[in-house]
Amino acid sequence: MEGLDDLQHLDRHLVDELTRVAREAVRDELREQARKQRRTAVLYGASGAMALYAGAAVALAVGLALALGLPDWAAALITAAILGIAAYALREAARPSAPRPAGPSEAELASGAGQGDHVIGGMASGAPPSGLGMPYPPVPPVAPTAGSPKADEAGGDPEQQHHRA
Repeated sequence: MEGLDDLQHLDRHLVDELTRVAREAVRDELREQARKQRRTAVLYGASGAMALYAGAAVALAVGLALALGLPDWAAALITAAILGIAAYALREAARPSAPRPAGPSEAELASGAGQGDHVIGGMASGAPPSGLGMPYPPVPPVAPTAGSPKADEAGGDPEQQHHRA
């Protein structure tokens, strides 16, 4: 029995040692990766700051060039308008594009569905617009309930089926 206790003690010791070595190796690797990412982040931040100052210098140059032929206030106002338009254009370019309204599918065109619809502004006139100017999403079909005209046609009400027979 003593031999088994010694082996269990050695096994525990070995597992503890392997766990410690693996933990240190992972910790060292994460430190190295963090050091590289920190350096990259600092360089990107410095690059952004330099680009900001370069943009300010270009805006100042545009304003001073306009000020040669215009009053100073007009040159500053025109420069501000140009920067505002550029900022708006960049913001719009960064936004994800809105989905285009879908036209009729090839199957609908082949079956003639929707030929009587009048299209106004890219949407069928019968389609109610949502808050985004797009038609409501399609509603899934609902099983007919007892007493509804569709259920009566399908023979859905057992009471009425008994009276028909």
